[in-house]
Amino acid sequence: MTEPRTHSPAPAGRFITIEGIDGAGKTSHVEAIAQRWRARGLEVVRSREPGGTPLAEMLRDLVLNEAMDPLTEALLVFAARRDHTERVIRPALARGAVVLCDRYTDATFAYQGGGRGFDLAVLTQLEAWVQQGLQPDLTLWFDLPAEVAAQRRGAARAPDRFEREELDFFDAVRAGYARRERADPQRVRRLDASGTPEQVAHAWQAVLESLGW
Repeated sequence: MTEPRTHSPAPAGRFITIEGIDGAGKTSHVEAIAQRWRARGLEVVRSREPGGTPLAEMLRDLVLNEAMDPLTEALLVFAARRDHTERVIRPALARGAVVLCDRYTDATFAYQGGGRGFDLAVLTQLEAWVQQGLQPDLTLWFDLPAEVAAQRRGAARAPDRFEREELDFFDAVRAGYARRERADPQRVRRLDASGTPEQVAHAWQAVLESLGW
């Protein structure tokens, strides 16, 4: 069996991911975060997962809307991530851009690992094969109790397959994110997303300022 090709280390750009359960309000802050770097004359590439390329967007539609078992779900998510990483993220980082991505692998460990209860060792192996060592420089985790997030989701849009899950599922997803934070607290920074938009914006601004960003 041919081994996956390896990559040169340390891309030149900066890779920031935004995480949180559905309804945490993270998406409403992404543009403001992007503007922070655009104001300095830097290229900002905004993307999302699953998605970010034509192929990955097709896989996203399947993951969000078609019934499947947890292994199939995880494989499709990582297939989308491989295409997205190779076609969008790595090239952008190599040319010095700031990549701002709405979800990445932490979401897989939270949703498939936590929510679905899927084998974390398998997810860890898939992460190694697909990403070849690439991890975000910073992850902003917008943390919110599941019941509050459910109230916000109900007022926003028609639910997809994940958003129709019960509160217990989202409690497990939230616990999955907490495990990722404990495993890598320097990268994953928890933000209390239960406050006003202004309070939440102040929180992520404080994180970026603490890093000199």
